[in-house]
Amino acid sequence: MTITSIVPLGKGKVQISFDCGEDFVLYKGEMRQFALEEQMEVSDSLYEQIYDMIGKRVIRRAMHLLEKMDRTEWQLRRKLLEGKYPQELVDRAVAYVKSYHYIDDDRYARTFIRLNQERRSILRMKMDLQARGIAEDMIEQAMEEENETSQEELIYRLLEKKKYHADTASFQEKQKICQFLQRKGFRSSEIMHVLERL
Repeated sequence: MTITSIVPLGKGKVQISFDCGEDFVLYKGEMRQFALEEQMEVSDSLYEQIYDMIGKRVIRRAMHLLEKMDRTEWQLRRKLLEGKYPQELVDRAVAYVKSYHYIDDDRYARTFIRLNQERRSILRMKMDLQARGIAEDMIEQAMEEENETSQEELIYRLLEKKKYHADTASFQEKQKICQFLQRKGFRSSEIMHVLERL
């Protein structure tokens, strides 16, 4: 196996590319430790040693990312891949943290719904969870079991918060409040139903 290129990345890191198509990001100190150079022939045992070292680093990175905030599997994978870790090692790190339930998309979706149901429409929450890589069937199940706020009730609360009064509101104010509620993810039919009852 041959090193085809060594490219500096900044922050004391380099990207090392091999003729097998694999790329590793190492610190310059590690590159010196292994005495790696361009066009150098790398033995299988040295390659495995480097691969194992990076594998442990990916797991530590995954744990560090999850210490700071709860993430979905998709978010964690994306963040690790941005760090230029090999796909196989990212898969291993994700499997590792999943085995300890450090990431759990179902738990994430349920917590997100419980925390946001007082402020966001069902549609908005679904869109936000989909953007975080949660499967649609998992979102539907969590929504069914966790959401306790009716859409009408939420619209009333938002109207109250905006100090909207139907009896004194002009046509422009009514249009403005409708647009505000639509941006929040409410359907026109839900908005009109509430406005007509005021």
